[in-house]
This record gives sequence, structure tokens and C-alpha cells, in this order.
Amino acid sequence: MLSIALAGKPNAGKSTFYTAATMAEVDVANYPFTTIDANRGVSYVRTDCPCLEREERCTADDCEDGKRYVPIELLDVAGLVPGAHEGKGLGNQFLDELTNADVIVNVIDASGGTNEKGEPVDVGSHDPLEDIDFVEEEMDLWLAGIVEHNWESVERKSRSPEFDIDEVLADMLSGFGATPTQIATVLRDLEYPADPIQWTDDHREALARDVRQRTKPIVVAANKIDVAPDEHVDRLLELDKPVIPTTAEGELALRRAADADLADYDPGDETVGIGDGVSDAQREALEGLAERMADYGGTGVQEALNYAVYDLLEHITAYPVEDASKWSDGSGNVLPDAFLLPDGSTPVDLAYAVHSDIGDGYLHAVDAKSSREVSDSYELEEGDVIKIVSTN
Repeated sequence: MLSIALAGKPNAGKSTFYTAATMAEVDVANYPFTTIDANRGVSYVRTDCPCLEREERCTADDCEDGKRYVPIELLDVAGLVPGAHEGKGLGNQFLDELTNADVIVNVIDASGGTNEKGEPVDVGSHDPLEDIDFVEEEMDLWLAGIVEHNWESVERKSRSPEFDIDEVLADMLSGFGATPTQIATVLRDLEYPADPIQWTDDHREALARDVRQRTKPIVVAANKIDVAPDEHVDRLLELDKPVIPTTAEGELALRRAADADLADYDPGDETVGIGDGVSDAQREALEGLAERMADYGGTGVQEALNYAVYDLLEHITAYPVEDASKWSDGSGNVLPDAFLLPDGSTPVDLAYAVHSDIGDGYLHAVDAKSSREVSDSYELEEGDVIKIVSTN
């Protein structure tokens, strides 16, 4: 399961985002370090289910009338403060928790209602643009410190005639989630001395930054747009970075209203239907939220998760079935499973994602939409429905 980590300063709304995206109860309060131990839960990315191409919707639990929700892990950790890479606040604990994440959502307070330390201030008094690069800077410096701390070992190994800097760095940075291929790509694009002894702090910091960018891409969730000055949000959206306007409070309110049958809403919807049983105060609040959603195409919570997986990580959704004509499993369940796979994956990769035994016994695959056999090297596309034929 892919893992998305929520990062940011205290009071930016990370825990509210987490609650809205998982509907799991966590502590949400207006003081630093509300979150001490990391919260881990299951959330979902949303895509169009292939059942929309059929007369009847599928029977999958995670499909809501053609809106397919595919599970991912969501991680909410303690808020960062300036100097986190030096251990200030809960910095080391926070950064350690991020090593297993595939992608990061940097939750910032777009309203300017929290200062550089994450302390509450008057709305509009802090410039949220100052928070944009904060998380990646702390992560880059933290990783640079790890590289520096372990560099003496690299220098010792460089004296061996069998020394391979790609292998040594891949081994050193594997705990950060860096693969040998990623390390090789970073080194190919990096200018550095052949002898590790001649490396400077600038070389090591450049290495750390490039490795972090490739292994922990970041999308910004500009949170609290429901109370943010329009000029703050406009400036954030003009940046040459992926920024998603978000109201985690709004998403949580809609999820709870839907659970109480007071609103017609599914995560990721751009509009909300208001029920007849709401009070005047509830209607006013929901109408105000609906207006803000109209401005930005929704609450942004689902969009941020989707962008992280489908755009930054470049994944697609594929659906394995046993019956190519009915698009079902052996029990007749239509489109029961959905798998997130890296762009460029093949039917063989899908087989291994289903189960290692299925992959080991792989024979061939059939595109259930066209009823045609596809090659082992066929690159899967978003929404493909694939019958895998295996000896196991």
C-alpha cells in the first residue's frame, strides 16, 4: 500500500486533514505538538471506476456509483518547527517517521493565522508563502546531516579497488527509501569529485537535496481557505509548485453531515446536496461551504491525495479479474479489486501485485475491455481491466 505523509508546522491543520481523510478520531487542538505519536490510518484516492462503461455499476465496497476509492496509507506526524533538522521540537522523531513515506503532503495555513513557529496569530498577519519551502528545507538539511555523519565510512570504502560509489550510497540511503536506480540517476545528473575524500559540504548537500526530491516528492495543501484572505490564496496558486487550495475543516464537516444524512456528498465531489432535515444554522454553514467549494472545485482534501499519487508518483489504477466477459472474480463479484501501480507497469507486474505465486506462474493476460490477449510488455493504462492467466 502506498504511504502518504502529512507534514507541516503545528496548527496548520494536519490532524484535521487526517481525520477528514480517514474518519479516524485523533486529538485536534490549538496548541503545538497536539500529535506526539504518529497517527496511521487508511484513506483513499479517487478515480473513475471502469464500471461506468457498463450498464450496471459494480459490486465493490469501495465504489460509489462509479466513484472508485483505492486505499492508501495516511500518516500524520508531529508538527515541524524551525531547526527541526537539528532536533528542535520533535524534529528528529518527525523526520524519522517520514523515511517510509512515498510522497508528502505539506499542509500549510493559507490564512496566515499561524506564525513561523506554528503559534496562533491574527488571520492574515503571517505570510503563508514563507511556509512553502519550510518542510523540504528541513528534510534536505536533515538528510544532508545523515550523509555527513556517515561520510567517513564512504571514504574508508573508497580505498578498496572494488569501490562503487553507486552501491555504497544506495546502501547508505536505503533507509530513506532511495533505490539503487534512483541513486544512479542522481549521481548521473550531479557534478562531484571522483574521490569521496574531495567531496565538500556543498556536494553532500546537493546529493541530499536531489535524493529527497526523487524519493519524497511534495505537494502543498494550502489549508484553511474557508477563512483565508483571497489575496493569500491567489499568491499561493501563482507559485511554480503544485499547490492545492484546501479546507480540511470543510471536508470533515461534509463527511459528518453525509454520515448523518444531512448532506449528499462523497469525498472529492465538487458540489454538495443539502438535505431537508438541516437546521437554519446548518444550512447557512453548508451553503457558505458550497460557495467556497465552487470557487476552488471542492474542499481540496481528496484532490491533494489524488495529485500526490496519480501526478507526483505517476501511478495508474488497474483491475485484475478472473472472468474477462463479466469482469468478475470466481465468486461473481464485479471488479472486486483495484491496484495502484507505477506508470509503465505491465500485466506481469499486476500479477505479482495480486500475489507472488500468481506472478511466478504467469502465462499471459487478456484485456477484458477488448477481449484480446495483450503482450507481457504491454504498458497498463488507467482503468485497465485485466484477466491474468497463471498456473497458480
